[in-house]
Amino acid sequence: MSVAECISKRIKHMQKGKPFTNAVFAEMGSRTSVDKALSRMVQSGVLERVARGIYMRPKLSKYTGKKVRANPITVMEAVARTRGETIQVHGVEAVRRLGISTQMQVLPTYYTNGSTREIKIGNAVVRLRHSSWQRLQQAGNQVGLALTALLYLGQEGVTEQAADKILSSLSAEEFSKLMTCKLPKWLRKILADFA
Repeated sequence: MSVAECISKRIKHMQKGKPFTNAVFAEMGSRTSVDKALSRMVQSGVLERVARGIYMRPKLSKYTGKKVRANPITVMEAVARTRGETIQVHGVEAVRRLGISTQMQVLPTYYTNGSTREIKIGNAVVRLRHSSWQRLQQAGNQVGLALTALLYLGQEGVTEQAADKILSSLSAEEFSKLMTCKLPKWLRKILADFA
C-alpha cells in the first residue's frame, strides 16, 4: 500500500473540522512523501490546509452549507500537542472565567513553555507567550485556572473577596492539589488563611 493510500485510509476515520498536523502521519513514510500526499489531497478537496503544516477534513455548516473555518484555539492546541508544549490560559482569561472580572482579551493569549509567537489562521490570531514553569503548574484543569488567576492578580490584587471566589470554585481535593504546587510566599500565606 502506498503512502497516499495509507494516509487516505486514516483520514477517512478522522473527525471533520478537527485540525491535525502533518506529524500525525510521520510513521507512514518520509516527510517529503507525506507532505506530497497531503498536498494532493488538499488540491482534490479531501483536505483543507488551515495553516502551514496544519490540515483538517472540510466540514460544512448544516445551516449555510458553506465550509466551516477551523477554530483558532483548536489549531493552537494541535500545534502545541505536536511540539510537546504545555499551554495554560492567560491570567486575564482565568480571572474572567472565574467571574472576578468581565474584561475580555482582544487577542486570545495563552502561556506556554515554548517560544513566544503568534499563530495566524485566516484573519484570526492566537498569541502564545513564553512563561515560567510556575504559571504552567496543573495546566489545563481547574487547579491551574485558579493558580493562574491568583498569580495574575498578584499580591495587591488578591482581595479577600477575589480569593474567596477563586477558592470556592475548587473542591477539597483540588484545593489540596493547589497547596502542593510551588507557590510564592505571599500566596501560600493567603491560601493558609483559607485552609
